[in-house]
Amino acid sequence: MDSYHSLIIARVLHVVGVVLWIGGVAFVTTVLIPALRQLPSKQQRMDLFESLEGRFGTQAKLVTLITGLSGFYMLDAMDAWNRYQQEGFWWIHMMTLIWAIFTLVLFVLEPLVLHRWFHQQAQLNSQRSFLLLHRMHYVLLFISLVAVAGAIAGVRGWTFI
Repeated sequence: MDSYHSLIIARVLHVVGVVLWIGGVAFVTTVLIPALRQLPSKQQRMDLFESLEGRFGTQAKLVTLITGLSGFYMLDAMDAWNRYQQEGFWWIHMMTLIWAIFTLVLFVLEPLVLHRWFHQQAQLNSQRSFLLLHRMHYVLLFISLVAVAGAIAGVRGWTFI
């Protein structure tokens, strides 16, 4: 396969990965967590959260891995590493930062610290813990959508600067 077609495949994998990943974050943020917060029992809330979070966590890990690998492949194949030195490509910096945050959370912090910490906090004050979780997801969703919008405009030459 030639490099032109490899680059097309990488871009397809990248965009599909972003759609599944950020779309999943949007669903969790705007639908799942609000529904969990309305459950009357903290035990029901935690049981359902644990069940669904495990399934989505696997999907999120897979698509962030695909997104990261395809993104780095495209940068390398296009020899575009110098874009990190140009402020007009701020969206590449932002995409990379968001990818790094999610990768750190999904592969390191969540399994080693956050899962246990959140479970303990939810036992102490379930409402407050789910509110904090909800707010954190809104922040992540917002910055992710800014990066997506910036990337869509940026690949067409509009830099906002």
